[in-house]
Amino acid sequence: MAKTLIIVESPTKVKTIKKFLGSSYAVEASGGHIRDLPKSRLGIDVDNDFEPHYITIRGKGDTLAALRRQAKKADKIFLATDPDREGEAIAWHLEEALSGTGQKIQRITFNEITKTAVKASLKAPRELDMNLVDAQQARRALDRVVGYRISPLLWKKVKRGLSAGRVQNAALGMICEREEAINAFQAEEFWTLDASLLPEGWKEPMSVRYCGKQDLACEEDVRRLMKKLEGADFCITEIRSQEKTRKPALPFTTSTLQQEASRQLNFSTQKTMRIAQQLYEGVDLKDVGTVGLITYLRTDSTRIADEADAAARKYILEEYGENYVAPQRDGKGQQKGKIQDAHEAIRPADITLTPAAVKDSLSRDQFRLYQLIWKRFAASRMADMRYNSLQVRVEAAGEEFRASADLQVFDGFRLVYDEASEEKIEKKSGLTKLAKDTALAFEAFEPKQHFTQPPAHFTEASLVRAMEEGGIGRPSTYAPTITTLLGRHYIVKENRNLYVTELGETVNGIMQGYFSSVVDEGLTARMEEELDKVAEGAEDWKVPLRTFYPRLMEAVERAEESLEKVQVADEETDEPCEVCGRKLVIKYGPHGKFLACPGFPECRFTKPFLEKTGDICPKCGGAILVKKTRKGRRYYGCENHPDCDYMSWQKPSGKNTEKGQEEPAAESGN
Repeated sequence: MAKTLIIVESPTKVKTIKKFLGSSYAVEASGGHIRDLPKSRLGIDVDNDFEPHYITIRGKGDTLAALRRQAKKADKIFLATDPDREGEAIAWHLEEALSGTGQKIQRITFNEITKTAVKASLKAPRELDMNLVDAQQARRALDRVVGYRISPLLWKKVKRGLSAGRVQNAALGMICEREEAINAFQAEEFWTLDASLLPEGWKEPMSVRYCGKQDLACEEDVRRLMKKLEGADFCITEIRSQEKTRKPALPFTTSTLQQEASRQLNFSTQKTMRIAQQLYEGVDLKDVGTVGLITYLRTDSTRIADEADAAARKYILEEYGENYVAPQRDGKGQQKGKIQDAHEAIRPADITLTPAAVKDSLSRDQFRLYQLIWKRFAASRMADMRYNSLQVRVEAAGEEFRASADLQVFDGFRLVYDEASEEKIEKKSGLTKLAKDTALAFEAFEPKQHFTQPPAHFTEASLVRAMEEGGIGRPSTYAPTITTLLGRHYIVKENRNLYVTELGETVNGIMQGYFSSVVDEGLTARMEEELDKVAEGAEDWKVPLRTFYPRLMEAVERAEESLEKVQVADEETDEPCEVCGRKLVIKYGPHGKFLACPGFPECRFTKPFLEKTGDICPKCGGAILVKKTRKGRRYYGCENHPDCDYMSWQKPSGKNTEKGQEEPAAESGN
C-alpha cells in the first residue's frame, strides 16, 4: 500500500511522475484549481475588509472526495503543484480541503519533471509560502472587483457578454493607441541615391549609397545632386575593417519564447503555451518512457541552474569542440527588474535529448517548438560569433558614398541558432577585393523615392513584448489576455496583425473616459510592483484592495449616472436573408463568426459564415473556404464539399496543387 501521496495538477504529470517512483508512492491529480470564488456573485466581502469566500468548484466534488480518501490512507502528503504563485495558491486550497485528514501536508516543487528533479524535491519538502499565496489572492481579488463592478455596466450601456479587466483593458488601450497613431500618421517623402560603379577587373558592378550632407527630400534635390556629380571621377578614399562580436541570445523566458515562436513558427501565444505545457508535463519517448522535456514554462528569469550549465558546456565541448564553448559570463545586464515565480529560464531538461533524438516521438508542432527551445539554450552556452565589419567610402565632387558588408570570421553560436530578427552576416563579399587605388568606372545612378512608414500594427509577439516592457501582467497572463481580447471580439487577427474592432474602440473609449485609473498602463505596472511586495512579505495583501477599491467605485458611480447607452452596429453583408430578405449581419458565437438576420427575434434565420481565401480549387474550380474541424483546427476546403473532397492544412498560396492533401478526420489532436 502506498504510504506517500503526491498531488499534482495535471493527469499527464501523474503518468510521468509515476514512472520515476516506486509502489510506495501514490500520485494523484487535482485537475487544476479545486476551490475558487463563486461565479454567481462577487465572492469578496467588501464590508469585512475584502475577505474572500471560496467554494468548491462545480464538478470537483468527486475529485476532492477521492483525494480525501487517498489522504487518509497516506502517512505523508506532498503537494507538487506548479512552482509559481498560482501553483502555491492551488496547494494552499488543497491543504485547506485536506486538513481534516490528520496527516502532515508539505509542499514540494520542481522546475522540470525528470527523475532527478522529482526525487531531489522529495528530499527537500517545505511549508507553504503564504506570501506567494497572498500575492495570488490579491491578484485574483483585484481582477474580480474590476470585472464584477465594470462588466455589468458594459452589459447595460453597450451589450451583454462584454468584460473588463485590469490587464486586458490596459492591453486593449495599447492596441487602440497604436491604431490611432497609424491613422494620424502623415507620410513624408524622401529619396535615396545609389551609384552603380564598376571596379577595375570586375565583371559585375558594385552599388554605393549617397551618405553626404545634402538632404534628399524630393526629386528636385536628387536632380541637383546628380547634375553636380555629372562627369565627376569616383575614387575610394577609405577602406576600414573592424572585427566585432555578437553574443548569443539569452535562454527563453515566457515572453521571448512567445515572440520567437510567433516569428519563426507562426504560432499564436495560446498555441505556444499549450504545446510548451505538453513538453513540460511529459512526452512518451521510445526506449526512454515518459519524461518532461523542458523546464517550467511560466518564468521571466534567464538564470540557468549550475548543473544544467555544466551539462550544456560538456555537450558543446564533445559535439562541437573547445572553440565553441562560451567563457563563463558574469551575468551582468542579463536581467531587468524583479524576477517572478519560477526562477530559471525555459530550457531542455536534458541537453543530450537532442531534437533529432526525440523527433519520432513528437508531433510536428511539438518537435518544432522543442527544437527552438533546445537550440536557443545550447546557443546561449556557446562562444560569440566574430565578424569583420567592412566599410568602403567613395568620394566624387566632394560628395560621399558608402558601401558596407559584415563578413563572418567565426560562426560560434550561429552554428546552432539564429534569431529570426537578426541581421544577416555574409560569408564572403567582393568588397574584400578592393584597394584604395582600385579604379572605379561610373555606370549609372539609381534614384529611388521612399515614404516614411507608419508604426506597425501590433502582432501577438510585439504586443507581448510591449506588455512586458511596460510591466503590464506577468508571464502567466500574456497569452490569456490576448485570447480574451480576441474571444470578446475587441480585436481581430488578420495576417498576424491585430486590429481593433468597432466594439473594441467603444469599450476602450468608455474605459479611458470613465476608468482611466483602472486601465492606465503606469498604474497597472505599479499594481504589479505592489503584488511583488506582497510576494516578498513586505506588504499585507489587502493593502492594494483598500487603496484601489474606493477609487474604482467612484468611477463606477460616475459612469452609471452620466454614460449614455451606446449602440454598436453589427457588420452588414451583401447576402440577403433567405426568409425575409434583410441583409444578413455578422454575429459572434462560442465557435466564431456566423451570419444572422438583423430582424431577430421576428426572424431567426442563421447560417454559417464562410470566409473565402480568394483561391480556386485545383480539382473543380470552386472557391476555397476557411473551415474548422470539430476540434477547432483550421483547414482549407472547397465550397462544393461533399461533391468535391479537396482540402489542405496549409493556406493556399495561389498555386494550388493536389499535393500534400489529407483528410481533416486524420487530425491527431496535438
